Amino acid sequence: MSPRLPGFGVLAALVLLTVSACGQGAAGQARIPATEKVATGGSAAVTAPPAAPDPCALLGPGDRSSAGLNVLGVPKEINGARACDWTVPGTFGVTITVDERNGLADLEVARKTATKTKVGDRDALKVSDKKAADGTCAVLLGMGEKASVQIDVSNTNFTDTPLACERAMTVAGLAEPKLP
Repeated sequence: MSPRLPGFGVLAALVLLTVSACGQGAAGQARIPATEKVATGGSAAVTAPPAAPDPCALLGPGDRSSAGLNVLGVPKEINGARACDWTVPGTFGVTITVDERNGLADLEVARKTATKTKVGDRDALKVSDKKAADGTCAVLLGMGEKASVQIDVSNTNFTDTPLACERAMTVAGLAEPKLP
């Protein structure tokens, strides 16, 4: 069975119902290194893949301000993956999901709704259903072969899909430098 992108309707309901706090990283966090050295019993070191980033730490205070988010994130779990929700009451919500099992190529996305793009030097997909015009948009970032980061935006009034995509691209641009 192929992994599926969480339904925008379910996401919108989750985003609209949550406002709380989660631990936030400092603004201007350094890029997470691509690998970490792990000490072994002998003198040699083994290179291990880095730990996946905390989704709530991907947007520091300055990032949240740049994205128009004046609230703290709420940690969540979506389909077994760690996520963080930010909801600006009466305006819009953002969810960042770090999926450590599915790379960009593994995600099942309807071709008619996906557009290939780049965020920084990273391959990405922008996903929105222009015909539905439901005020939702997602940016999916590749994070190696078997991991991805999904940024979902839902406008509270479920209109203005182009604005939702603009917001999703802004958040993706802020989070991307912090990804391994």
